[in-house]
Parts: sequence; C-alpha cells; structure tokens
Amino acid sequence: MSMSQQFKARINDLYVSFKKHDDTQKDRLQRYRNIEPDSAHFLAMQIRIQKSKKVLEIGTSTGYSTLWLADALQVTQGQLTTLEIDAVRSQQAQQFAQEFGLDPLIQFWVGDAKDYLAECTEKYDLILLDAERDAYVDYWSDLKRLLSKQGGILIVDNVISHAEEVKAFTHLVKEEGNYLLSTLPLGAGLLVITAKDYDV
Repeated sequence: MSMSQQFKARINDLYVSFKKHDDTQKDRLQRYRNIEPDSAHFLAMQIRIQKSKKVLEIGTSTGYSTLWLADALQVTQGQLTTLEIDAVRSQQAQQFAQEFGLDPLIQFWVGDAKDYLAECTEKYDLILLDAERDAYVDYWSDLKRLLSKQGGILIVDNVISHAEEVKAFTHLVKEEGNYLLSTLPLGAGLLVITAKDYDV
C-alpha cells in the first residue's frame, strides 16, 4: 500500500542517516544534499493532485526524493526518470529503490543532465530540478520544451536557501513572460513554475 506506515518509517530513517552523513562532510560536493522532508511530501502530494504520469527528476543523489516521487507514482500508475552525474550515488539510489520495491517505476540515468535534456523528446507532467544551480540557465531552453503544455509544472529546490545562486535563472523565466512563478516556503524553498496558457 502506497504511503504505508512502513514506508514513512523507513524513509524517515534514511533521511536521518543521510543527514548524519552530511553533517560530517566539510566539502559541499561530498554531501548528499537531499531535499527536506516537507518538500518531498509536497512533491508526493502534487503528483497525486496532478495525477502525473511522467515525472523527471534532475539530481538523484542517493534517492531520498526519488523514493517519494516513485511512491506517489504507484498511485497514478506513472513512471519516473531520474538523472544523476555520480554513478556511485545513482547505484545507491537504485539499491534503495529495490529495497522499497519501487525500482520497476524508475529509470535511472547516469551522466550530465545537459546531455539528457538536449536529446530527450518526452513531455513531462512534473519536473523536479535539484542539481548544480549554475547550470540551470543552460537547462532552461530544454526544460520548457520538455514540460507538458497541459498543465505541466517545474519545481526548483533551494530557491530560498540559495536565492542568489538561482537569481539569474528566476529572472530568465520571468522575463519570458509566458510563465507563472510562485515560491513556497517549504524546506529550502521551492519555486513552482507553470505555463500561463496551454498553447505556449
């Protein structure tokens, strides 16, 4: 059963262990930097509300958010593609997905997200962007192309905690004029982006 007590207990244990690891790492890149529980819960709710079928995650890390997304996609009978440049972390995430029995719902892709986005021709109902923030501006032209025109949403993490680092990206989207943006004070801050009109 999706979102069972067992799922919630185990996912909480994972978050605690990932957080303990991060607390011991001085180098930012050595940290797992998983999304916060409040943000993960919101994403899982959004998938259910939207009845998302196809979801893209940019930045798997060790798979904390991946598990939340896939668990929600069990309800909608959807599929998740998750991108991660670090093969070791992607493998860790795959192992957790197998433990949770969610691996049939997930395609794990290892490499530079820019390459995947440039070649992808899918349309996604929901895209979670939680990667290296200095790449977001370069991603934008592909992100808007891949976002479903029927109410698809892009959610960007860390927009409050790292506001300066996402400023150029946010400005770029606003300048376009065809998108609605809203910042939610959940976790490190989530920016929700959707097209104003379905024919954008």
